[in-house]
Amino acid sequence: MRQWLINMSECNKDCAGCGVENCESRQGLQKAKLNDRSSIKKIIGVLSGKGGVGKSFVTSSLAVSLAKQGHKVGILDSDVTGPSIPKSFGLHDRCMGEDSLIYPIETKLGIKIISANLLLENEGDPILWRGPLLGNLIRQFYEDVLWEELDYLLIDMPPGTGDVALSVFQLLPVDEIIIVTSPQDLVSLIVTKALKMAKMMNIKVLGVVENMSYLICPDCQKHINVFGDSHLESLAKEMNFEILGRLPLIPENSKKVDDGKVEDINLPEIDEIAKKL
Repeated sequence: MRQWLINMSECNKDCAGCGVENCESRQGLQKAKLNDRSSIKKIIGVLSGKGGVGKSFVTSSLAVSLAKQGHKVGILDSDVTGPSIPKSFGLHDRCMGEDSLIYPIETKLGIKIISANLLLENEGDPILWRGPLLGNLIRQFYEDVLWEELDYLLIDMPPGTGDVALSVFQLLPVDEIIIVTSPQDLVSLIVTKALKMAKMMNIKVLGVVENMSYLICPDCQKHINVFGDSHLESLAKEMNFEILGRLPLIPENSKKVDDGKVEDINLPEIDEIAKKL
C-alpha cells in the first residue's frame, strides 16, 4: 500500500517534456471509463450558479439520507480548489492505494469519498492548477478510485459554470443534476445560467433545491424569511423546472457541519428530496 500524492505542478503546455501521459491536452477529450472493479447505478451532479448557497451541505446531507435508507453512496468532490466535503464528515486521513487504484475514505455510515484534500500532504495547501490538469484530476477521481458497487455517486460541483464544471459534464456520464440556490434577488439569473448550461450539455435537470429558505423562530415556530421572500415559484413556471424542496436555516446544523458531524443531522426536508432521486 502506498499513499497517493498530488504533484503540485502547473501545466505549461510543453507536452514534449511532460510526464502526464493521459492529460486532456495530449490525448484530446475522451469520456472517462470506470475501472472494472467498480459499478455505479446513478450519477447526480449538485450544482450552484454561485458560491455560498450551501451546495456542499446539500450534497453531503443527501448522501447521508440515502445511506440511512440503505443505499450504497459515494461523493466525488469536484470542487478541487475549494473542497469542503471532507471537513463536513470530519475526515482528515489521506487516501491510500495500490497498483493503479485509489481507495476512497469511508465515513461512519459507509459513504465513500474522494476529494483533493484527501490526497494532499497538508490539507491547507492550495491547488494552483489550470484547466487541463484539473480536468485530468476529475478523470482520475472517476476512473482510478475503487468505488466498488454504488447505487448513487453524488458529484459536489464547483460553484458557477466555469472550466471544472464543464470538464465534469464532458468527461463523466452524469445522469441528472440538482441545482441549489437561495432566496435572494440574483436567484433568477443564477438559476437561469445553470439551467442553460445543463441544456447545452444535454443533461437532465432533476429540479431545484432552495437552501436557507427560512429561519424557524425558537419561541413561536414562525417561519422568518431572513433573505426576503422567495420568487422561485414564478421562476419555476417560467423556466419549467421542479422545486424539489426548501431547506430551513438551522444554526445548530451549521455548527455540526463545521464540527465534521454532518452525519448526525436529521433533516426531514432532505429525506423527502432524497426519495425523489
